Amino acid sequence: VQLQASGGGLVQTGGSLRLSCAASGRTFSAYNMGWFRQAPGKEREFVAAIGWSGAGTYYADAVKGRFTISRDNAKNTVYLQMDSLRPEDTAVYSCAAGAFSRRIDNYSNYQLYGYWGQGTQVTVSS
Repeated sequence: VQLQASGGGLVQTGGSLRLSCAASGRTFSAYNMGWFRQAPGKEREFVAAIGWSGAGTYYADAVKGRFTISRDNAKNTVYLQMDSLRPEDTAVYSCAAGAFSRRIDNYSNYQLYGYWGQGTQVTVSS
């Protein structure tokens, strides 16, 4: 599956952005989808994930209550709505697709995602 992320940009603290990740190729609805981010000099970090059916959503503690992940299988797209943005949210955000079992710990494990899109830069100014 090919993934194309978009929607990044520059926003002030407290602002909002919505990232999109469009998929093509294999059956999108068969894959769990995740968003990860990486800031300069830091390791890749799990942000949010959603199960293949959309029934389960999972968030990192740092974004819980501010970010919302959703998917539209008819449009082969996953979204990340980011509200109340903070400077520490500044990073390159990447979407990923993976086929793995529904253990909660699996969703935050980047090694289980076999397909990755290019990143989109999110910059939050203070």
